[in-house]
Amino acid sequence: MTPTLVRQHLPHAGLAPRVDPRARARDWSEIQERMLVPLYEAVYERLEVDSGTRLLGLGCGSGLALLMAAARGAAVTGVDCHCPEHLALARERLTQGAWDTRARPGTRIVDGSPGDAADPDSPAYTVVTAFEPIGCLAGDAEGLADLLAQAAPLAERGAPVVLAGWGPPERCATSSVLRVAAKLADPLRGTGCWRPALRDDLEEVAQRAGLRPDGSGRVACPFGYADVDSAVRGLKSTGLFDAAITATDHDQVDKELTEALHPYQRRDGAVWMPNIFRYLIARTP
Repeated sequence: MTPTLVRQHLPHAGLAPRVDPRARARDWSEIQERMLVPLYEAVYERLEVDSGTRLLGLGCGSGLALLMAAARGAAVTGVDCHCPEHLALARERLTQGAWDTRARPGTRIVDGSPGDAADPDSPAYTVVTAFEPIGCLAGDAEGLADLLAQAAPLAERGAPVVLAGWGPPERCATSSVLRVAAKLADPLRGTGCWRPALRDDLEEVAQRAGLRPDGSGRVACPFGYADVDSAVRGLKSTGLFDAAITATDHDQVDKELTEALHPYQRRDGAVWMPNIFRYLIARTP
């Protein structure tokens, strides 16, 4: 996230030793965050997000997905409680006129839980998103069903709730790189270790949250980087390698990542890894 990757950090995980949170936030926002833009665009197009939309983004992180919804005219509220550095970026982007974007009245960035986003003076939310992809690490969906259950009463009856996840490993080149995290994290097994995405990951979370699955889709989200150094920094900013850093150190993780990225490096030095991500649309009771 989150968020949620790819995402900025793992829920409930905390930072690995010797991680500079400001440097991580910078690497996330400058390098990694844009990799899921095709996913956000596909979901917003399918749900026809526009000026009539009131969107609640769970695990909003540094707010790029919210910014894209706001550019379509939506009134947006972002909720997160894991990384103050990312929320500071989100506030700058969405409430201080960054990127030549004027925030709509009511735009909010909330440091807390979904319940903290309740506003008795405003209409119910019409869309809820949880864009932090799940399904590549053991335990990466822990707590998500509870967050969704908390958010559901804030939305209209039958409102769409969007969950995202990694596609099949054979369709995600980055899966082979994420296996480095699993190898280095051993013997720290359990939460934070790589595992292959399962077909029903998203449906199981939705059902635990009391939501009704109502359609899904797949989106190509290639990870492209200017060079190997950018790729290493971007991937580490997701938090997916924190367990590996804890078990070894940054230098070892950098070395192993560099080797794993070699097959995806082009002649000009750029790194390109095709990936497929999946999203599920569920409905509130």
